[in-house]
Order: sequence, then C-alpha cells, then structure tokens
Amino acid sequence: MKRNFKRVMAVHDLSGLGRSSLMAATPVLSVMGMQVCPVPTAVLSTQTSGFENYTFVDLTDNMPPYLQHWKELQMDFDCIYSGFLGSVRQIEIMERVLEDFNADGQALVVVDPVLGDDGALYDTMDMEMVQEMCRLVSHADIITPNMTELKLLLGIPAEKELYAEQLPELLPQMAAKGPRTVVVTGVHRKNGQRCVCCYQREQAEYQEIDYKELPISYPGTGDIFASVLIGAILQGRSLKDSIQLSADFICHAVADAIEAGEPIRDGVQLEKNLYRLVQKP
Repeated sequence: MKRNFKRVMAVHDLSGLGRSSLMAATPVLSVMGMQVCPVPTAVLSTQTSGFENYTFVDLTDNMPPYLQHWKELQMDFDCIYSGFLGSVRQIEIMERVLEDFNADGQALVVVDPVLGDDGALYDTMDMEMVQEMCRLVSHADIITPNMTELKLLLGIPAEKELYAEQLPELLPQMAAKGPRTVVVTGVHRKNGQRCVCCYQREQAEYQEIDYKELPISYPGTGDIFASVLIGAILQGRSLKDSIQLSADFICHAVADAIEAGEPIRDGVQLEKNLYRLVQKP
C-alpha cells in the first residue's frame, strides 16, 4: 500500500540531554509531518559541548544487524539523512545503507559532514575521517557543512579565513566532487553580516540567504538547521524558501534561549518554537 506520508532514515547519535542530533531531528521532522526512523550511531548521557564525564556507548556493532532487519522488512525511505558518524567503519556502514536502501536513487540523500567548527577539527575527528567523509559526500544530493567543514572537504587549511565573497568560486568546486547541492551555514561577509550560501550544480546557480546574527553560539543548531531544511524540501518548498525557513527558525530559537538565560550547553529553545514549523492545511 502506498504511503501517504514521507519517511526519513536519520543516522545520528542520541544524546539524552541537549537539543542536538536525534533529539533535534526527531521532533523537527515529526512536527513537519515526517515519520522519523532513527539509526543511532551512539548513545550519550549528554551532548558533548560544555559537559564533562558524559557516558558514551558506541553502537557501531549494532548497526549492521539493525539495518539488515529493516532490509528484510523491505523498508523504503523518501530521505536518508546522516549526521555525526564516529568512525571510518560507520562511514562504510553509511555507504552500504545507500546501496541497500537507495539502489534506485529515488531517496533524497542528505549528508551533514560533522567534522569540526571554529577553524578546527572536533576532538574525535582526524584527517582519515576527513578523507572518508569526502568519499561519502560524493554520494549526496545535499550536503550542509559549516565553513570549517567546507574548508576541510576542499583541502583548505581549517584555520584559513574565508568569506562569502569567495564562495561563488569554491562551491562549484565542492559540487564537482559529487554532491548536487551544497548549503554552507554560518558564513560571514567581509562587512560582518551573516548568510547561508548555497550552490545547485545542475542549475549552476549560486545564492546567498541573509539572516540576523545573534551574539551567542549554541550547540545543536546545525542539526536543527539541516532537519528543518529536509522537512521543508520534502514538503515541496524551493531550496531558497527551505533555507530561509531554517535560518529564521534558528534565529527565533536562539533569541528565546538568550531571553530565558538557559545554560548555553542545554541548547536553543527548540520545543517552544516547533509550532512555527507546522504546515497550515
């Protein structure tokens, strides 16, 4: 029987405290009308930014039998979406996912290449992971790197300053490596303004979408941004409108978190703003 709803496979970690990874993707996509089917890569007691002594359970060994069961059930997906992948083996498993669940190429494949931020690799990442991630993003329809991750994927030193003014040349180079659409978050212009920059390879179209810069950076905003983007695209919105919705949603959630005075490590006010994503009938 044909489904009357969209189904998303979300390959992410699960952090019990913190509005990131599956704790962001699941509520966002659910309220946008999607069925979220999680594939947990790890379970943590908290997200990692701002916390110490958190517990971590690696689920790499559990992923193949978990996915094999879905394959036996002949599960089908409208979107396959990966975020934090903690090892080369998990990237290899993700590549197998694409072979097993998207052999016909009909699913939207979104890869958030979680590698680093603020000009440096995350502590759990190394250059081997960067090389393997370069291979994975070549299979994607959409990738959503931040500026640090874009530089790593292009072989540019992570600490090198880049601005929006340089991206019309660099994003086609990134798209030439395989992804059809490149969406880069957290981009600064030389005048200090912020924007999201995107490039669609098939249309050879580059765009910049402005958003209001807020004074505090919160963990999990990249996961929320990518999740809203996916939900909006699956609803049939244009790429530009989907990016604008995602950026505006983040701004509202950050502004509310600042007003509430919550600890930065707890993330933005996600739940309070989910109503903004409900599609009107």
